[in-house]
Amino acid sequence: MAKAKTNSFPLYLITDRHQTSGRDLLAVVGEALAGGVTAVQLREKDLAPRELLELARALRELTGRFGARLLVNDRIDVALAAGVDGVHLGEEGIPADVARRLLGPERLIGVSCHTLAGARAAEEGGADFITFGPVFFTASKARYGPPVGLAPLAEAVRSVSLPVFALGGITRENAADAMAAGAAGIALISAICAADSPRDEARALLSLLPHPSRKR
Repeated sequence: MAKAKTNSFPLYLITDRHQTSGRDLLAVVGEALAGGVTAVQLREKDLAPRELLELARALRELTGRFGARLLVNDRIDVALAAGVDGVHLGEEGIPADVARRLLGPERLIGVSCHTLAGARAAEEGGADFITFGPVFFTASKARYGPPVGLAPLAEAVRSVSLPVFALGGITRENAADAMAAGAAGIALISAICAADSPRDEARALLSLLPHPSRKR
């Protein structure tokens, strides 16, 4: 069931309004969606709950126009209130099985994993997919220590039956390496959010993936 839910988005965009060079986040995400992105994670941890809910509702309307999925980082309450497609949890956060009881069987649950133990726990808890990393260096994941590299990514892919998305420092230059390690897709922030043209960057990244989404 998990693979059926997630095989439609090989590229998973994670938001960070601090990396848009002052551009409106909705405009940046809209450009990425126009470039073919079909899954977005709203990850704005510093927003107050009401602001986060308002942004989630606005993004829900925007992603809906493109038929794209929208997940909210950690906040199950916001995900339910905004009517989005699911949540993305931290490895040390709310367990996937608890989230599943609250969200029901249809919504997506992703889990960020940095260890094989975390990946296995996410699978046992009923997650639909995981992100694994940081595979390459990225400032946003520096607190998790040095990059894990491609070999642990490949081991994670072999260790669980869930789709595994490579996360951390993913760019056009290394996306193919992550896919060669067995990743089901790539998850990223700055490559698109900080790009001069999020639309063109999304198209370029999708063209490197085995089954890119239809370009718009």
